[in-house]
Amino acid sequence: MSDPDLVPDPVPDPVPDSVPDLVPDLVPDPVLSFDRRDGSIWYNGSSMAWTDAKLHVMSHGLHYASCVFEGIRAYGGEPYKLREHYERFHMSANLLDFQIPYDVPTLEQATRELLKDNSLSEAYIRPVAWRGSEQMAIAADKTTIHVALVAWNFGDYFGARLKGIRLTLSGWRRPSPESAPCNSKAAGLYTICTLAKHEAQRKGFDDALMLDYRGQIAESTGANIFLVIDGKIHTPKADCFLDGITRQTLVQIARREGIEIVERAVALEDLERAQEVFLTGTAAEVTLVRAIDEREFPDNAITKRLAALYDAEVRP
Repeated sequence: MSDPDLVPDPVPDPVPDSVPDLVPDLVPDPVLSFDRRDGSIWYNGSSMAWTDAKLHVMSHGLHYASCVFEGIRAYGGEPYKLREHYERFHMSANLLDFQIPYDVPTLEQATRELLKDNSLSEAYIRPVAWRGSEQMAIAADKTTIHVALVAWNFGDYFGARLKGIRLTLSGWRRPSPESAPCNSKAAGLYTICTLAKHEAQRKGFDDALMLDYRGQIAESTGANIFLVIDGKIHTPKADCFLDGITRQTLVQIARREGIEIVERAVALEDLERAQEVFLTGTAAEVTLVRAIDEREFPDNAITKRLAALYDAEVRP
């Protein structure tokens, strides 16, 4: 999974003295609510004022989580891997048994117009699609599918991604693919991520490390994870969580640089052998992990090298 919690989660007060440099989630304005911003939103095929974009309280997507979304970054006004994101957007909807009523080229064009209309350069773009209010029951085959595209200024998600963040192990686990559509970027799959994130922040950490249903390392609450062990990069197989587009990009960059990537089942015990740990995601980009609970990772040479290469890759 990647970049789900872009609205700020409150950091508990006070923060324990033993936890230095806690980094809160970054948002463009921590005071102004996301429903009262300036600008325009693309909503069901046309542009409208940000504050006019509404959905009814009886929308199926709100009650039953029949909703999918994407997270896209624009650098210098150019959205990165726009087509791949919208192809996944369509795939996510199909896995939730509905179809996006706009094809990929239409969404690509609408996105570029949205950035231009809002004079955005460094931006986060949030496409979202959900079932409407025609039915209020488990069955939803007669509901209208709504689509909105939203974009806003966005910078460093963790505030200091190469300074490093601290994770704690969560009790919540990623579900089996037999229990949930794990390959879909479905809103409902992020409920446990919010719970895990809040739990971690109450303990004074930046984020949580989540295991999968088998007890193997899966990801953080909104980003994929990598371990550097003796010069090789190890990462969990994406068989019960989202194979992030940033994850795929990082793997390509590392292989191009001659760094071996090992995709396998990763156990908690592997953390003891790791010299470096980092996260990847559209919002997180490449973020250094400096500690997981009491285990610290003082090395960061490979992580910083890959972060620089990723920055060069995404910027026009």
